[in-house]
Amino acid sequence: MKKYLIILILLPIISQGKNKESIKVDPTPCTIENTVDDNITHNRWNTLLQKNVSKDGTVNYKAFQKDSKELQSYLEELSLKVPNKSWSKNATLAYWINAYNAFTVKLILDNMPLKSIKDISNPWGKKFISLANKKYSLEEIEHEILRKMDEPRIHFAINCASFSCPNLLNSAYTEAKLEQQLTAISKSFVNDKSKNSITANKIEISKIFDWFGGDFKKDGSVIEFLNRYSSTKINARAKLTYKDYNWSLND
Repeated sequence: MKKYLIILILLPIISQGKNKESIKVDPTPCTIENTVDDNITHNRWNTLLQKNVSKDGTVNYKAFQKDSKELQSYLEELSLKVPNKSWSKNATLAYWINAYNAFTVKLILDNMPLKSIKDISNPWGKKFISLANKKYSLEEIEHEILRKMDEPRIHFAINCASFSCPNLLNSAYTEAKLEQQLTAISKSFVNDKSKNSITANKIEISKIFDWFGGDFKKDGSVIEFLNRYSSTKINARAKLTYKDYNWSLND
């Protein structure tokens, strides 16, 4: 009888040992990137832009305020679907450009009334952007993410809510259309006489080309970059100066 009791006691221990060897544990931590559908259409943002931004980039912030719930829904969608390594470069660029622009609008709405984004304390350094489990500032998205993707035309796509900024496009950036959109906004900004004054031998251009000159010089000079989009051919030795920046709200 004692022999049978010993066998009965040992069987569960032997069984547990075998099961432990057969179980394989996935070392990959469970994150939002692993559990959420990667696809994001930016349809909500596109609808808001079509409704509240004119073709020339003028923003109706008062009208945007009436759509604040829909804007918040889009921002929450961005938080759930952050880019991961499986995303293409264009999909990632489109995401961060749209995020920058949408959160800039959110920042303006949260601080109205105001005449300039510079009326807000530390507008670019404030970490008010929540995406997944991380906080970001506008300058972090611009300098630590977008600029490191080696696409200088992002400077014409992100909008700082000011008159001298490149116009806010009244449609969302998308993976499929990104190249076409970046080319179009580059031509639009470079040839906009309120932003740049260009002749063959003299140019007075946006301070953006001064502040971020290194981004535009990676494949040549600033003038060489401008000539890719300018309707006026600029001489290589043209006199170059920069315009004063108008920080008035782009409303």
